[in-house]
Amino acid sequence: MNVLLFGHDGYIGTVLAPLLRAAGHAVTGADAEWFSACRFGPQPAPPTSRRLDVRDATVADLEGFDAVVHLANLSNDPLGNLSPGLTDRVNAQASVRLGEIAREAGVGRFVFASSCSLYGAAGQDAVTEEADFNPVTPYGQAKVDAERGLRALASSGFSPVYLRNATVYGASPRLRFDLVVNNLTAWAVATGAIRMKSDGTPWRPLVHVEDVSRAVVAALEADRDAVHDQAFNVGREGENYQIRDVATIVGEEVPDCQVTFADGASPDTRSYRVSFAKIAERLPAWRPTWTVRDGVRQVRDTLTGLDLQPDVFEGPRYSRIAHLQSLLEDGGLTRDLRWADPASGPRVLEDGRSTPALA
Repeated sequence: MNVLLFGHDGYIGTVLAPLLRAAGHAVTGADAEWFSACRFGPQPAPPTSRRLDVRDATVADLEGFDAVVHLANLSNDPLGNLSPGLTDRVNAQASVRLGEIAREAGVGRFVFASSCSLYGAAGQDAVTEEADFNPVTPYGQAKVDAERGLRALASSGFSPVYLRNATVYGASPRLRFDLVVNNLTAWAVATGAIRMKSDGTPWRPLVHVEDVSRAVVAALEADRDAVHDQAFNVGREGENYQIRDVATIVGEEVPDCQVTFADGASPDTRSYRVSFAKIAERLPAWRPTWTVRDGVRQVRDTLTGLDLQPDVFEGPRYSRIAHLQSLLEDGGLTRDLRWADPASGPRVLEDGRSTPALA
């Protein structure tokens, strides 16, 4: 299959592209390259690619591809809160437009990286794909709007698939520490302590970045009848956790780590548990292999010995909102997240503290 991967240079994309190639697919990447400087560890051989903002894609860019995988969104709730209008334009409007031109270009399958965050405040029951949406952030609302717009495009020749990813964790060549499992593990390794600022009671479904990537491969390769215009919660049964349970696991897996909670603090309004029964039934070729405990061990082992301190892992290299803010402040990006000088490449981060293993 000839696959165009939007967002190939991001946290998930740099894990997914090699897996697609290993599965025998031809991969072409397209990416705005906002995070090309955010490198961690050995880098995989990149696919043939071009700098292309999803907002600027044309029919001609998509012609000749059998499938489009769309990962190129502003990536989480804090970024959505940074500029709600921009989040709508990039994550919702541009995603629907990409579906429109993909259908016009004759692309048969369109895999959209959605999110379980569109369930928002969902109570204690494990929600299925048929549950009502209740987003509490601009990011979650944009995922709702994108799915609805793409659903209207479904036809006999165009099959959109909506992968509602749980909160992702795990190592990647574009490692992020603004994700809860990675962040708590980094604090534990760097400081020997996790001091929760909340009571840790909200529920989150969690999934490893490799399992998310394998779900994309399965969605591309599945029979049309199994996935056409279907949404799938992406995660593993048993992998719904309260945040305090994640902190406890980290404390158990990182030697000499102390964990404390802020008693009486207000809980996060985002709390949801998710059922993963549908993806297990419809995509039997997909077998998730990671647990949160395994992921904590992976991130712990990845960081051990690097002397990576909080001012670095909370800074522009590894936090998406901090990185974009730094590019805005130094004039590299305009307020609508366009490169100020389209002819120049993304700047290389010079924080003066990274080790050769991080370069």
